[in-house]
Amino acid sequence: MEKVRIDKWLWAARFFKTRGLASEAIQGGKVTLGGVRAKPAKEVRVGDRVEVTIGQATWTVDVRAIADRRGPAPEARLLYEETPESRAAREALAAQRRLAPAPGADLRGRPTKRDRRQMDATRHRGG
Repeated sequence: MEKVRIDKWLWAARFFKTRGLASEAIQGGKVTLGGVRAKPAKEVRVGDRVEVTIGQATWTVDVRAIADRRGPAPEARLLYEETPESRAAREALAAQRRLAPAPGADLRGRPTKRDRRQMDATRHRGG
C-alpha cells in the first residue's frame, strides 16, 4: 500500500477517535496537506507534510508510513514524525496554559447583596 485517504490515515494515526471526526475536521479546514486545504478523500503518501489543528494546538507532521487500520498507540506513533518547530510550539502553548490563572480565580465566592444591587443597576441602565 502506497497511498490512503487522509481521513483514514488521521484516524489510524490516532489524531481523531473516529473517521467521522477526522472528516469533519478536514471539511472544517483544520487539516492541510502540503500547505493546501485537503478534502477527506485526498490521498496521503509517505513523505507528505500534514498540518492538523486540534483545539488550540497545531501539529505539523511528516508522514513516515501508511496505514488504513487503527492499531495500538505505539504503532500509530510510527506513522508520522512531528517537526521540531511544531513540538516546540505545542510545548510553549502547554506551558502558557499551565502558568495562566484558573478560570474564575478572580471570583471570591458568592456575590453579596451589595454586589447584586450593583449588577442589577448595571443591567437596567444598559437596557
